[in-house]
Amino acid sequence: MKGIILYQSKYGATKKYAEWLGEATGFDVIQTKQAKIKMLDEYEAIVLGGGVYASGVLGLSFIKKNIAALKGKKLAVFCVGASPYDEKAVSQARELNFKGEMQDIPLFYCRGAWDEDKMSFGDRTLCRMLQKAVAKQDPDTYEPWQNALMCSVGQKCDWTDKKYLEPLIEYLAK
Repeated sequence: MKGIILYQSKYGATKKYAEWLGEATGFDVIQTKQAKIKMLDEYEAIVLGGGVYASGVLGLSFIKKNIAALKGKKLAVFCVGASPYDEKAVSQARELNFKGEMQDIPLFYCRGAWDEDKMSFGDRTLCRMLQKAVAKQDPDTYEPWQNALMCSVGQKCDWTDKKYLEPLIEYLAK
């Protein structure tokens, strides 16, 4: 099967996963912003990868905008976030982003990285505000993403691992 991986990466983890997936599948790999819908005609499978920010998936608007032209193709999306896998959070991201014609597109999750030094001023500020708000809660009530957020303060963490791609690779092999 001829496939392509489109990705939108803000700080590098999604790009790393896209390249690993390209190596594992033999699919072409390009940034979503370079993709044109007409160029996708030659592909049978299209995978989109994007970072998760406020439950949104970077680059997903490309699929949403072009969903009619992608009919009949094998589609999949992987999102990358700093939190450990949490079914509730993935389900919430699915509910928010995969409506209507997109509801049957499978969504996979890969854990990314955390490096405040690489973050934009806006992202760093937002994270610090979120950390202050979460710090006011009882730690015993933290959701997985809140726990990860609080444990990452002031640290550089890289949780990327090829194992997160295994379910996606299995799906593409079917």
